[in-house]
Parts: sequence; structure tokens; C-alpha cells
Amino acid sequence: MIKLIDFPFFALLIGVPFGLGLLIYIIPRLLGYPKTGKILTIIYGLLVLLIALLVGFEDKFFSKKDAKKLVEEQGIILKDDFELVDNKSSWAIGDYFHTFSINISVQDRINAIENIKNSESFRKAGDSVDEFSSKEFFHYSGPKLIQDYENEFSYIREYLQSNGNGYAPTFRRIMISKKGNLLTFQDIIE
Repeated sequence: MIKLIDFPFFALLIGVPFGLGLLIYIIPRLLGYPKTGKILTIIYGLLVLLIALLVGFEDKFFSKKDAKKLVEEQGIILKDDFELVDNKSSWAIGDYFHTFSINISVQDRINAIENIKNSESFRKAGDSVDEFSSKEFFHYSGPKLIQDYENEFSYIREYLQSNGNGYAPTFRRIMISKKGNLLTFQDIIE
């Protein structure tokens, strides 16, 4: 069920492409080129359908190469092959969530944990850490922040990047399990 507050967004999402398609059909027709109007409308319709399919099946097109790039952007280098275990993304008005899990090699796990533990910002389990996902950081607009810490279950690297004044920051978290070779990545823009 569509909430009343979301209705204008969905009306624009459907109405603008439909209206644009109608204009693409009507304008050439009024200028005396009905065949051109039909061809342009078909091309436009196929383009809109392609975009809708790409957005709808975004998770199916996510690859190991994409996962490696996102993890390495956070300073965790993966040299060995890995298995993509899980991948989910979702979005709503103003929000984007992406999370995936990969099984990494023992050597990559050791290197990643050492990378986290040897950083200047590393805090041991029980130490105080900033909660980047809290409301305090909701409109953060300062320099990029990175914090590394461990808890009872995993080693964690968190990253907070400003997207400019008035925009929610990008929050990313990498968690490496203490008991296995599972690395979980979360990308959140709220």
C-alpha cells in the first residue's frame, strides 16, 4: 500500500516518463512526421524499460569485481579469490542501503585484521567508539572520518564521508568475523 505522503513521488516517477513519451510521439506527428514519432516513441519506451529493469534487477548484476572495488575503497586489500555469499540492496525516498557478505581467504583475513588493528584510530573491545550511524552524524559535513575497532564478534572499519551541506553523508562499514572468514560490507545513505 502506498502511503499518502509518498504518492507525489510515485506520480512523478510514472507521470514524467509517460508525459515525455507522449510528447515524443505527438510533436513529430504534429510536424507531419507520424512514422518518426512512432519510431522515436518505441526507442524511448525500450530505453525506459531497460532503465527500469536495470534498477529492478540491480542485485543480479552485482559482481565480485564490484565487491572487491567497494572493499578496497576502504583500504582493505583482497589479493586472493573470494566467494560472494550474499548481496542485498534497497532504496526508498532519500535512503539507500546496500549490504553484501563474502568469504575471503585466510591470508586476506589476516591482512585485513592487521590493517584494522594497526591503524591509529583502532580501539579495543570495550573502548568507547563514535556511533557514526546516530542522529548526531545525520547531517555531517566535515572531512572524511574513519574509525577502526573491535567488538565481541568482529573487527570493524567504519567510514563517514560528507556529501555536502544539506545532504546525508555516506556511511560504510566493513565487519570481519572473529570466528570465520566472513567479511560483511554495509553502505548506508539516509
